[in-house]
Amino acid sequence: MSKLPNEAFSPDSYRDTIGTIDNEGKRKFIYPKKPSGKLYDYRKWLSYFLLIILVANPFLKVNGNQFMMFNILERRFNIFGFPFWPQDFYLVVLFMIIGVVFIILFTVIFGRIFCGWICPQTIFLEMVFRRIEYWIEGDRGAQMRLAKQEWNTEKIRKKALKWTVFLIISFGIANVFLAYLIGSDNLIEIIGDSPANHLKTLISLLIFTGIFYFIFVWFREQVCIIACPYGRLQGVLLDNKSINVAYDFVRGEKEAGRAKFNKKEDRDLSGKGDCIDCNQCVNVCPTGIDIRNGTQLECVNCTACIDECDTIMESVGYPKGLIRYASEDEIEKKAPFKFTARMKAYTAILVILIAMLVGLLFLRTDVEALILRLPGQLYQHKGENISNVFTYKIINKTNNDFNAIHFKLKGIKGDLKLVGKQSLKVPKQGMSSGTLFIEINKYLLESDKTKLKIEVYNGDKKIESTTTSFLSPRTFD
Repeated sequence: MSKLPNEAFSPDSYRDTIGTIDNEGKRKFIYPKKPSGKLYDYRKWLSYFLLIILVANPFLKVNGNQFMMFNILERRFNIFGFPFWPQDFYLVVLFMIIGVVFIILFTVIFGRIFCGWICPQTIFLEMVFRRIEYWIEGDRGAQMRLAKQEWNTEKIRKKALKWTVFLIISFGIANVFLAYLIGSDNLIEIIGDSPANHLKTLISLLIFTGIFYFIFVWFREQVCIIACPYGRLQGVLLDNKSINVAYDFVRGEKEAGRAKFNKKEDRDLSGKGDCIDCNQCVNVCPTGIDIRNGTQLECVNCTACIDECDTIMESVGYPKGLIRYASEDEIEKKAPFKFTARMKAYTAILVILIAMLVGLLFLRTDVEALILRLPGQLYQHKGENISNVFTYKIINKTNNDFNAIHFKLKGIKGDLKLVGKQSLKVPKQGMSSGTLFIEINKYLLESDKTKLKIEVYNGDKKIESTTTSFLSPRTFD
């Protein structure tokens, strides 16, 4: 970013510190001014819509499947209503890769807009917890005065009320989070039962509540500044053609730099820029930065500074857009947005990955059958028949019970016998395993290793087919 003419110190000195840590290395709380404006309203309504989706996702069902579930312990995932078992984990990985590539592409084009508009951390902090804070403690000035105030009745009442409400909301978020992990049906069942019967789940719930409470009461914007790796990633991905929340330093500084507003002064003749140095863009920033210093990893592109600056510009009679969505090339060189080769490359990769995922989803079956020869066992002679012993595993990924599962050999005559019952029951979202024998007349076998095709039926309906290898002597007398 270009140097700012009116700065007596190094233009990069702001990079030596962060707004949430004081000179002694202690936590410094930020009290941002309550934002308002057109973009804030858009972001507010989008946030409420996303919050509804976030809370509703684990409780929505598609064909009996939870819409979103990430049961890491049992390695079972539901994504958009599609159930994924451990055998489908490659699809889950592909989903994640697509998500990463999409975020990379979006960052290359639009900077860190994901953080300001879509990220759950920003949505909860700015649209839930901070709004409650404004309601209880007041705007920026009132909060700063309350922080310096002695612990009297007013301060205790306001802080206790805020912390209690924050704790209740954190507990609610923890329950929703748990519904994603263990499934909403299990969560509802646990809620209706005695806590003593589910101590592990209760402890997990309290741990999650404590984490969320700590984040939104104390750690807050430091998640974005310190903990989240995305801010560092953006430094690698952004270039002069990326669109960001940016300060128009050409217009704001001009030849003489920025200065306080004086309605009696002709700023065009004085050479001063349109920035009147009111610091409102700093006061409203939720991460405590000065956007006029240029692109910074702390900036989450929340647009609060755009709305505030537009309000100030309108009040003094200057054009809006001193802070706006723009690339550095657009500001400095007046160059229009261009879809660069790098953006085209990421787009091509994303399209290829999505096409692969769609193809694999179409090839994916609702039932998976695995039949393998028992390790360490060779063939057995039974008169003119050769017998092999196999283990089988049937996985039912659907929400329907299979009550009459049986197997048939395809393309060769032989006997297939299950150890135990000849008809299996496989419950919904369940699995059945066991042992079976296959006997084939030795004169029908053309080699010592014959590939067999086995079809799996539920009643009269074929639901899956699989292959396995059948061992026999190399030659027959």
